[in-house]
Amino acid sequence: MEPSIHDAEYLRLLDQLLSRGRRKTDRTGTGTLSISGAQLRFPLDRGFPLLTTKKVPFRVLAEELFWFIRGDTSLRSLLLKDVHIWDEWPFKSWLQRTGQDVPAPHGAEWKALIADFRSRILSDDRFAADYGDLGPVYGAQWRRWAAPDGSRIDQLAEALRLIRTSPDSRRIVVSAWNPADIQAMAVAGLPPCHLLFQFLVRDGRLDCLLYQRSCDVFLGVPFNIASYALLTHLVASVCGLQPGDFVWTGGDVHLYLNHADQARVQLSREPRGAPSLTVEPGTADLFDLNFGNLTLSGYDPHPALSAPVAV
Repeated sequence: MEPSIHDAEYLRLLDQLLSRGRRKTDRTGTGTLSISGAQLRFPLDRGFPLLTTKKVPFRVLAEELFWFIRGDTSLRSLLLKDVHIWDEWPFKSWLQRTGQDVPAPHGAEWKALIADFRSRILSDDRFAADYGDLGPVYGAQWRRWAAPDGSRIDQLAEALRLIRTSPDSRRIVVSAWNPADIQAMAVAGLPPCHLLFQFLVRDGRLDCLLYQRSCDVFLGVPFNIASYALLTHLVASVCGLQPGDFVWTGGDVHLYLNHADQARVQLSREPRGAPSLTVEPGTADLFDLNFGNLTLSGYDPHPALSAPVAV
């Protein structure tokens, strides 16, 4: 099996950050190596772009995507699926809103407190409502964008309609960047990083183009690549198309300084063969699909590389 071309595409960007990135400060105080603007292309007929030079947890990113697709914004929904990639931001918000000191991230006190926070989100309905609603983040914007007349716009459903009825349209766009909601999103979650995507149909294939304003290349971007590649597979399946290319475009493209050693280890590894993804046929409704409808085959990655999330 040939080495994954998707890993090679991603590793070029990682190497560019280490060799040419300029030091910048950032909101978290961690520090980054940064470049302005980058683009990667992943032809989905060459395998599924789940990196092989480190293990990326497919179930976790898939459950997060289905959470977006449902329009869900509840942290409890993710915790019930044992998905923890959103925990840190509402946890920190809870501490600040209740006048508690925020301990050093990922230390012993942080871990003890966040474990208690998760437990209370799962067991206490009032606590979950007060501190576990992430606000109008991705799913809310995709499925319930607030219109000036008070109605709600289901952008994702409209995108599906256009793919089926006007496949040559250049207006099949879904945006999560709603300026009126940015502050509300920031209370317990984050303003959208991957903020706008567009579908294009060509020769029976579905392409997806994503713009991401803020790009944590070591931890976040591998998730984002696989997540939107999965979305492309799902939408193609329910619309009777084949998945085409996924094109990722980044704005502030950065590597956190405390991820640099892990990035060098990843660059030292040889890519393995890309896995393949199958969406169970026969379902025409995107909103009826779930993780059980997916089959990932041939995924044999190098071991995971852990790194701290900058909160």
